[in-house]
Amino acid sequence: MTPTIRIPEMGADGGVAAPVAELPALAEFLQAHRRVLVLTGAGCSTGSGIPAYRDGEGRWLQRRPILYPDFIASAATRRRYWARSYFGWPAMSAASPNAGHLALGRLARSGRVGTVVTQNVDGLHRRARQPSVVDLHGRLDRVRCLDCGQIEARDALQLRLVALNERWSGRVLGFNADGDAELDARDWPGFEVASCEGCGGRLKPEAVFFGESIPAPTRARVAEELKQADAVMTVGSSLVVGSAFRLVREAADRGLPVAALNRGRTRAERWLHFKVDADCVTALDRLASMLT
Repeated sequence: MTPTIRIPEMGADGGVAAPVAELPALAEFLQAHRRVLVLTGAGCSTGSGIPAYRDGEGRWLQRRPILYPDFIASAATRRRYWARSYFGWPAMSAASPNAGHLALGRLARSGRVGTVVTQNVDGLHRRARQPSVVDLHGRLDRVRCLDCGQIEARDALQLRLVALNERWSGRVLGFNADGDAELDARDWPGFEVASCEGCGGRLKPEAVFFGESIPAPTRARVAEELKQADAVMTVGSSLVVGSAFRLVREAADRGLPVAALNRGRTRAERWLHFKVDADCVTALDRLASMLT
């Protein structure tokens, strides 16, 4: 029996809404295409205890993150970032892949999906043994010197930060996305920032900040993966961020069908073949059970 796809007249806000389907339609979609490129967002990692930036309507759930130009230009901004990361990193590094990450790995190893392009910087797809992953927005587990390029593991940097700040304490008010803790504004100015061990320069995580360009090699790899794909599936992403939105637009422009698995609306409704409105962790686990 062919799965039903319902065509809504318009979205709740008066805009175009994508056709809506149930999970069997997504299973049929994966069966019908040999090379499905998967684009994942924050919804894949919320089940691992990592907060998302936005809600189901694409609205910010927290204070906007630090912008790249501010991080580069201001020592005070870098101090604020590293003070917050000092508390946020242990929770991020302790997170484990959830059933959704594991299910995508099963789907890949069974040949149902291809490369995963992820907007997430938590490394959970790699830890779930995903065979092919492109970190669209980089990784938090490595730190690079902005002045000499030397790379250091984030875990190693954490040990140095602990030693530098053994007499400092801060009051954590909450945890945000991507290993960022909310601190009392009176606390972070006393935090001591670590410098590059090689040249004494400025350190930055190998994650793409808001306002920063995606590295050219990453853009080239994504372009090549899209060139080889015959369909795209987005998972757990509102597609509000420009890099993800552009990937979907380009896929649609090339005539590739795009299906979405996501709670709530996306920015790319008019370019979706259909969408399944469901919790992506539970749905991916069920999908893998259906197809593997």
